[in-house]
Amino acid sequence: MSNLTIRQAVQGMLKLQDSGDHATMVGIGPMSPNLIQAVFELAKDEDFPPMFIASRNQVDMDEMGAGYVNGWDQTRFAADIKKVADEVGYTGPYYLCRDHGGPWQRDEERNAHLPEDEAMELARKSFVADMEAGFDLLMVDPTKDPYQIGKVIPLDVVLRRTIDLIDYLEQYRREHNLPEVAYEVGTEETNGGLTSTDKYEEFISQLQPELEKRGCPMPTFIVGQTGTLTRWTEQVGHYNFKNARELADMAKRYGVGLKEHNADYLDDATLLEHIPAHVTASNVAPQYGTEETRAYLKLCATEQILVDNGLCDDPSDLYRTLLVKAIKTERWRKWMTGDDVNLQVDDILADDELSLKILDVSGHYAFNDPEVKEQVEKLYRNLAAQDIDGKRFVIEHIKRPIKQYVVGLNLKGVTSRIEAALAE
Repeated sequence: MSNLTIRQAVQGMLKLQDSGDHATMVGIGPMSPNLIQAVFELAKDEDFPPMFIASRNQVDMDEMGAGYVNGWDQTRFAADIKKVADEVGYTGPYYLCRDHGGPWQRDEERNAHLPEDEAMELARKSFVADMEAGFDLLMVDPTKDPYQIGKVIPLDVVLRRTIDLIDYLEQYRREHNLPEVAYEVGTEETNGGLTSTDKYEEFISQLQPELEKRGCPMPTFIVGQTGTLTRWTEQVGHYNFKNARELADMAKRYGVGLKEHNADYLDDATLLEHIPAHVTASNVAPQYGTEETRAYLKLCATEQILVDNGLCDDPSDLYRTLLVKAIKTERWRKWMTGDDVNLQVDDILADDELSLKILDVSGHYAFNDPEVKEQVEKLYRNLAAQDIDGKRFVIEHIKRPIKQYVVGLNLKGVTSRIEAALAE
């Protein structure tokens, strides 16, 4: 396996900006084992280093409830990702990344309105488990505060919590002889607005001396809002090229990369803008979960054709099972707009059109449900009986939008370009 660290990859990318041969890395939400396989197959063919960005709701310690994705804790997540890389034959670098780690970042903690000291202690424990499992990047995000809902957290509070967590983690890492880890930080939640360049530099300039004083490294990424915003299954934000370029240039002056969140469903022209904007990395997650859901629904439609033509007499019940399970998770609320955030489960289930719309955005939340998995396997068996490889179809379906980002963000061959730039 390549030993290119994520910090080295970002430094190489910043160096490539000077030669005009750079790219924008993609942080991919690990929504399912199928998605991970799709990513590694593409990374092997296209020579780019994938970043798998897991939120605490998706992957976390068993004692905190583990994650809704495959029931993963940090150790099982790391082991399963390595297993898929080995099966695919991918030998390049890849990075395990904590997305939105920090206090109140699990839904249960925020809903319980835990006091700050308790939420911070749980955040430390979760981060330590990340490090011990071999995570490469930790996003320290103390901005999801149940006592400040709808408000921007004061900068001094964000700085205090960020420095507290990084200082603790660096002390723990050194005491336990754990490998170097990179950090990602930000000034506020990504909500579709823009991060002002003044506020961005104020955050970096105040963070730097405090970290130096404690012997801690500067972050590898600093998150900036470029105008992206995902709602339902659309990109509803307004990308601001000028703002993105100013943030990227400022970050580079401090030796760090600009990280953009909520980059799902971007069109080709906006993806191409990322190269001259010098965005170092962008996060994409729910889009790829939605693509897998859509793949299953297409297979269900194919299975129905087999039934209608007398070629299948015991069809799966995947469509209805996935629909009901996904809607009952209620995790779809975060992607709603306006009054839709208050929709009730029974009202949705009574409306076929609305049910399908909610399933489209939230099917991936139920992929790990035992009944859903059982119905997927039954669907695959029925299709295989008629020489259709359902699992391969799903993986190829997921690869299509990832390939769009690989092309638009100039990722083909970037691992080799980074290594060459660092060797100069």
